[in-house]
Amino acid sequence: MPAQLPVINLMGPTASGKTAVACDLYEHGNFELISVDSALVYQEMDIGTAKPSKAEQQQYPHHLIDIITPLEVYSAAEFVEDACRLIDEIHQRGKIPILVGGTMLYFKALLEGLAENLPSADVAIRAEITAHAEQQGWQAVFEELQRVDPQAGAKFKVSDRQRIIRALEVYRITGKPITKLQAAQPEKMPYRYSFYNYALLPDRVELHRGIELRLKKMWDIGFLNEVKYLMKKYDLSKNLPSARSVGYRQALEFLKNGDENHKSRHEMEEKALFATRQLAKRQYTWLRSLQEAHQFRTYLTMKQAREDLRNLHG
Repeated sequence: MPAQLPVINLMGPTASGKTAVACDLYEHGNFELISVDSALVYQEMDIGTAKPSKAEQQQYPHHLIDIITPLEVYSAAEFVEDACRLIDEIHQRGKIPILVGGTMLYFKALLEGLAENLPSADVAIRAEITAHAEQQGWQAVFEELQRVDPQAGAKFKVSDRQRIIRALEVYRITGKPITKLQAAQPEKMPYRYSFYNYALLPDRVELHRGIELRLKKMWDIGFLNEVKYLMKKYDLSKNLPSARSVGYRQALEFLKNGDENHKSRHEMEEKALFATRQLAKRQYTWLRSLQEAHQFRTYLTMKQAREDLRNLHG
């Protein structure tokens, strides 16, 4: 047993089956589960996030699910703080934490640390940047980033919208380029944890099939009704981080247009499917980047992962 506290990280793209593997481990060992998902933190956003049901959560409790409303913001820095607190508490109970999810930024922040001098997210500033993009186009916003932070402008593409928003947000808050602030951070956080990293990386054809099945189920069980309810209760704006989650963004735009005919609904569902596939593609890219810096064991199938990981008894 290593001197550092063991922590199991189970990563994978959306619809890869990682949650099912984590729940299987929970049944066969002395573990507790921590969600690593930037969408599951939101209360009442259930169907579109493929959140475990209340019954499933009772059987397989997950920390960091349903912790904020859709009007609030949850940053990677807050995740690291919460995750470290929970990891310590779980070990004090004599168990081993399994961190499971697909938000690779959170995993990267946990494994590599964050610059302490980076500010928290600011909803108002993000809304301003998004409004500018809607009026002038993302190319204009990207050119603004290139002017204030040439190093970030050289690294990013116009399509890297979330990264562009964050870089401009940091510059507007601090007056300094995010690349300079990030350069000041330590190479690695001085954690007392020993991370064991596992990734579920199915064949892309299989993954796309799983994504299609998940989305079909999502529409069938009333996802649009969920979004209507959220719009009424919270007056959701597309500028909120919660409303930019895949599926919600497309459904919100569709419902706000008020054109619910069969053709427009089909187009909206196709947009959501494409966006979810793009999310999975980005998750693969993040994972490849993490694998270059950290030791990993990868699996092509859930069966493979289950058979191997059952040797972990906690």
